[in-house]
Amino acid sequence: MAALAAAALPCPLLLAVSWALAGTAAGEKILPPPSNLSYSFIHICTLNWTWNPPENVSSNCNLWYSSNILTKGDPKDISTWHKDQFRVTDAHLNEEMLFRVRSECRNDTTTEPSPWVETSLLPKGILGTAAVDLSCVWHNLEYMACTWRPGQNASSDTNYTLFYWFDGLENPKKCSNSSVDQGIFECIFNLTFPKVIRDYPAISILISDDSEEIRPVCASKNPTTLVKPATPRQLTVSKTDDTINVKWSESETFPKNCLHYEVKCYNGDLDIQVIESETNSVSIPGIDPNSKYTFKVRAKLKTVCYDSHLHSDWSEEKSIGEKRDSTTYFVLIIAIPLIVAVSTVILLVYLKRLKILILPPIPDPREILKRMFGEQNEDSQSSAKDDPMNAFDRVIIEEEIHSLVLTETSESTNSEKENR
Repeated sequence: MAALAAAALPCPLLLAVSWALAGTAAGEKILPPPSNLSYSFIHICTLNWTWNPPENVSSNCNLWYSSNILTKGDPKDISTWHKDQFRVTDAHLNEEMLFRVRSECRNDTTTEPSPWVETSLLPKGILGTAAVDLSCVWHNLEYMACTWRPGQNASSDTNYTLFYWFDGLENPKKCSNSSVDQGIFECIFNLTFPKVIRDYPAISILISDDSEEIRPVCASKNPTTLVKPATPRQLTVSKTDDTINVKWSESETFPKNCLHYEVKCYNGDLDIQVIESETNSVSIPGIDPNSKYTFKVRAKLKTVCYDSHLHSDWSEEKSIGEKRDSTTYFVLIIAIPLIVAVSTVILLVYLKRLKILILPPIPDPREILKRMFGEQNEDSQSSAKDDPMNAFDRVIIEEEIHSLVLTETSESTNSEKENR
């Protein structure tokens, strides 16, 4: 029977019992380890480890227990002593999780603590298929958005599903508003608590797949470290005398005095002023009436309410006043030297023509007379040649000359004949 009982014990427990018996045989008083160490899931990512007191221990022994968790051989927490025979911890489903516990008699200084007794929670699925880079943001205390990437060994058609649970929910809930964009998974679910609550419960998140090949992964998130306020809206800017008044809407989801604001003022392109405000308005005196002012606002969290370092996005910009148009001055600065240079070139090129127009030369009278008489002679000759009547007279004169020549020639011929 003793052999059967020993065979029924888990290997680690059997080893611890063997150490205890060996220590007793050597004359040392070593307390036996706890028995019947086991675990069970309370919710999706919460484990309850339980055990029984050591056997054959005196009723006068004030039993205390020490336990811790190891992953990859390294402790995940610090061992603490307590009287409870259970411990609730987060589950590490993506890697092997080793839980161990031992006992001690606090009122017996002659007895050494028992050896460790341990058990393991082995991961399921293929290594490298679990979701990685899980990141969550709690937007305006209204909804939580979680993103993650697929594991390097996961197939392209892996359909991850997110489940969440926190203290107050009867059962875990499935996040149904999911999407995938460029390989990044995102799922959004509503998450609200009454305003009077300041100590928010931890959010347990499980990402898994229907396929047994995909390894699940668990994470516990403290929501106070994930809060991001909403962007301030309804930004209005008004001016009274020499003071600018800036006002914006205040979020209704946050408790009072849990937000403060940062206002950024632009006066021109380089003059930037940052103003801190505890309320949803700010006044800026001593403004320049000839300047244009532009404002934008963002909300920030107070550390007395939340541990998050996130702030809201900047609001839309609102402007007031008229900005001096520096474009005109810039154009003039560029255009004036350019006009002067072009004008100088034109003056140099057309200097002679300009000189002639401004100071024309004095004409020589002799040249004028020569040109006048020369032109008249040429005109008369050309007119005589070109006149039709003159041409007819020239023909008659030429005929008379020819007739005279012929007559003289005939008379001379007759005289010679008579002389013969």
